[in-house]
Amino acid sequence: MLDFPNLGYMLKIDHVHFYVQDAKVWRDWFVYHLGFQVVADSILPTASHQGESFHTCTEVVKSGVVCFLLSSPLLPTSPVAEFLRQHPPGVVDVAFAVADVTAAIAFAQAQGATILQPVQEYQMGAVSLKYGQIAAWGGLTHTLIERPVVSSQLPLTTDDSAFTCIDHVVLNVAVGDLARAAAWYKNVLNFQPQQAFQIKTAHSALYSQVMVSPNGCVQLPINEPASQNSQIQEFLEVNRGPGIQHIALRSPNLVSAIAQFRHRGLSLLSVPKSYYSQLEERLKLALSPGEMEAIAQQEILVDWQKDSPLGALLLQIFTKPIFGQPTFFFEFIERRCKASGFGEGNFRALFAAIESEQIKRGTLGSTIQN
Repeated sequence: MLDFPNLGYMLKIDHVHFYVQDAKVWRDWFVYHLGFQVVADSILPTASHQGESFHTCTEVVKSGVVCFLLSSPLLPTSPVAEFLRQHPPGVVDVAFAVADVTAAIAFAQAQGATILQPVQEYQMGAVSLKYGQIAAWGGLTHTLIERPVVSSQLPLTTDDSAFTCIDHVVLNVAVGDLARAAAWYKNVLNFQPQQAFQIKTAHSALYSQVMVSPNGCVQLPINEPASQNSQIQEFLEVNRGPGIQHIALRSPNLVSAIAQFRHRGLSLLSVPKSYYSQLEERLKLALSPGEMEAIAQQEILVDWQKDSPLGALLLQIFTKPIFGQPTFFFEFIERRCKASGFGEGNFRALFAAIESEQIKRGTLGSTIQN
């Protein structure tokens, strides 16, 4: 029987694949708004590598180690076109780098996972990679990639990169599916449960379970609705099924990065001014008055865990949905003094901010289920 230690299951996120209406437009969006760079040639299992370039256009952008694939249809026969007939644009695949893809795929299959792509090898010059793909939750897939040691890492973050890594990826599932989805990630990819949240307001509610890979490199919060008009339920209805709600990108200097993004016209969720007066009453932060003023000016959320060391703070901010429908958005996060986990205060503030957007859309009532 296979076990996890023998798989070399040192998971990390290799890249994330989006299906969009126009890959070139979204390539330019990432470059202009978030400072990504275009990758002209990359060692990734893209559509062109799989002989699909005649009906699918794929662009690759990256910022430091953060790498995104953006695919759009050239013909109605493209799998991207089929996806977009059923769903709005969004994430279709979160790819993980593994030490032994053959063992990883075999283990996933033994645990009942559906294998969408058996192990393949792609050669580009002197460099090669092996990859396979498994079906995950709903229409989401996970490509598992084994890279040779010399190319096992994407290029290191440079001084002009706004992001150091993907901090976490959030999955929304239907009511009643949270426990099953968490069990799937535990059984197939050896993720372990970490924090759990129950967020409730006068309007709506959700449950969330954070799952973490054994090496701690991948954090996957999973949300399910706990009320009929929950923002999670709205996502599920508009997305027409479960899917990735948002991706958090970690920044070494969030205040500076957000100032740049605002200057480039990025739409971000608003935070009420009262949040900051309440924040100062809640804690004695290791922040100077100048820092607090800059954070408030950029409308960044600040939180911490009760048992965290002095100065360990979470700074977070969220975009509005980027594709025009209330589905996928980005989070930007800074973890100071090795702050870990997720602050419940920020979680609640995000929940309230999204609720205010729901009220503007007229999709949020005033009662919740018990």
